[in-house]
Amino acid sequence: MNVNCILLRYGELSLKGKNKKDFEERLVRNIRQKLERFDGMKVSKHFGRLFIELGDHPADPIIEECKDIFGLVGFSPALRVQTDLTVIKEAALHLLQSQGDHVKTFKVGCKRADKRFPIGSQEMNQLVGGHLLSHTNSRYKVDVRNPDLFVHVEVRSMQDTYIYGNDISGLGGLPVGTSGRVLLLLSGGIDSPVAGYLALKRGVELHAIHFHSYPFTSERAKQKVMDLAQQLTRFGGEIRLYVVPFTEIQTEINKHCYESYTITIMRRFMLRIAEAVAKKNSALALVTGESLGQVASQTLESMTAINAVTNMPILRPVIGWDKTEIIDISKKIDTYETSILPYEDCCTIFTPKAPKTRPGVEVCERLETKLDIDQLVQEAVEGVEIVDFSPQKEEVSFF
Repeated sequence: MNVNCILLRYGELSLKGKNKKDFEERLVRNIRQKLERFDGMKVSKHFGRLFIELGDHPADPIIEECKDIFGLVGFSPALRVQTDLTVIKEAALHLLQSQGDHVKTFKVGCKRADKRFPIGSQEMNQLVGGHLLSHTNSRYKVDVRNPDLFVHVEVRSMQDTYIYGNDISGLGGLPVGTSGRVLLLLSGGIDSPVAGYLALKRGVELHAIHFHSYPFTSERAKQKVMDLAQQLTRFGGEIRLYVVPFTEIQTEINKHCYESYTITIMRRFMLRIAEAVAKKNSALALVTGESLGQVASQTLESMTAINAVTNMPILRPVIGWDKTEIIDISKKIDTYETSILPYEDCCTIFTPKAPKTRPGVEVCERLETKLDIDQLVQEAVEGVEIVDFSPQKEEVSFF
């Protein structure tokens, strides 16, 4: 008797109202896309539950893939059996005996979704639990408070009953694609990939933009960012990256602006360009990896001066996190080792010795009168290189 399906659970989706169906359908679509390499696998919905029908596949590789799907709070390998008391007892016994030596105690919990089944939940608990005790030679004990294994029995219909054990935790959040499209300002550092991951958790479709200053920054620095975008497809599916030529803009800024203001002016240009690219590609908000007070450009005064050039919403998922917390998440999602590769981005290359931590909007505007803002932004947007990434495919570049 082998596991033949995986029972899936979702959290926030259950709180949705009339549009709950849309969230469920998107989640099912995301699951199918994530598992498309498993031929013969099916995702189905029955009575408010989602199931993966395994076909000939073992459960473990599919469960590993499910751990990266936003919208799922948990899942359990399950035995779907005939709704017959004898069959149910044997399936529960098989589940218990297959757990290994670490399981010493158990608890049985039965749910009778189909009230036509003649045996009530409490009586089923006793019948199934008694069968497990009598057929395991006192190897296991019952612990109703903190069992090693919770044996779940769900009578879903007069045809199908599901037997499964402890819940495996998922990522939670909302299904990717249910909250609109956003544009992530993706540097080669630690913070922005984490911000992208957290934005994905809230159900957005993620596009990314990177500012590349060749030859001041190397092709390896660009490849590092492309690798980070590829790594985020593990959680977000297909991701489009816009690579912006930024050399001329930085050269003009360094030629005409106070050195202490170069980072502020540079970031103001980044937001102008990001806004233009976002609007051109139907993105509704920008996402950054800014953490309040972490560096000079992330003080409240700096963010106020930088934000003044756009009215587009800017999401900052890690704004209240310290560096240690951000690093912990980056290690969890496997972007940390890529982020710390020693290839500097355009922000690092042009950092002044004494950057202004409290820049004034009026000073920024006065300095920018020396620059042809519209022309520089237009040329940068027109020169964007677009690279598409997907979880199972190599990146594809086009202009």
